[in-house]
Amino acid sequence: MSVMGIGPANWLKGSSTLLLSCRTNSIPTAIFSRSKLNYFPPTFSIQHSKLQNITTLFTSVNGHKIGHWCNQSTKSYCTAPSNVSIKEEQGATVVEGDEETKVKKIKDAANSLDIRVGRIVRAWRHEEADSLYVEEVDVGEAEPRIICSGLVKYVPLDHLQERSVIVLANLKPRNMRGVKSNGMLMAASDASHENVELLEPPEGAVPGERIWFGSVDEKDNLPDVATPNQIAKRKIWELVQPHLKTDDACVAALGTHTMRASTGVVV
Repeated sequence: MSVMGIGPANWLKGSSTLLLSCRTNSIPTAIFSRSKLNYFPPTFSIQHSKLQNITTLFTSVNGHKIGHWCNQSTKSYCTAPSNVSIKEEQGATVVEGDEETKVKKIKDAANSLDIRVGRIVRAWRHEEADSLYVEEVDVGEAEPRIICSGLVKYVPLDHLQERSVIVLANLKPRNMRGVKSNGMLMAASDASHENVELLEPPEGAVPGERIWFGSVDEKDNLPDVATPNQIAKRKIWELVQPHLKTDDACVAALGTHTMRASTGVVV
């Protein structure tokens, strides 16, 4: 299953998912691979589900929460060529090199993302967009952030209220049908992006707490988060997102590097 972000970053044409740098007039989402599924449409067959992407969602979901399910299939991480170099290509950071160096550079880029624990204070339907929810999300700041997410097709509104979530917080704000959205909710989807579930922080994690990729010991040595302008110019999310997956235990990771909060792992 893959992981994605649903918010004002990248949009998947004709769907409520954000994919890489593709931007259209549809709903934005960002992708992360994952092996866990909480919501299934009435006709969805669990036996045939394979969630391949992690996504940030702006819209809501109309499915029903029927429990968790993990498949045993995950995608491989980062097959790299030889000889290392990092260069700017049309504004985007391009990573080249041997496998070990490439993985390190992508991990460093991932840890420059300001990914936080959040808690949805309240959520409601967007008045001007049928596929969007609007959420007030506590991310440890003085005031909650307003985030639009394309979850209407995937998550019932009452399942969002007071829910703990994972938020990508250092993206440029984007106007979503008259509502300024400032962040993305991170979720997992299958390869078709028809089945989506929000990532969940571990129990005990508090709003505003930083999420990172790696070991417990790496928490105190994280790089500074990039600015929204740096994220956009270097296309950091586009570089990192294809390598975000979940394993057969439903744990989110960047390749072999587990996605963590201070109290445990993200699922």
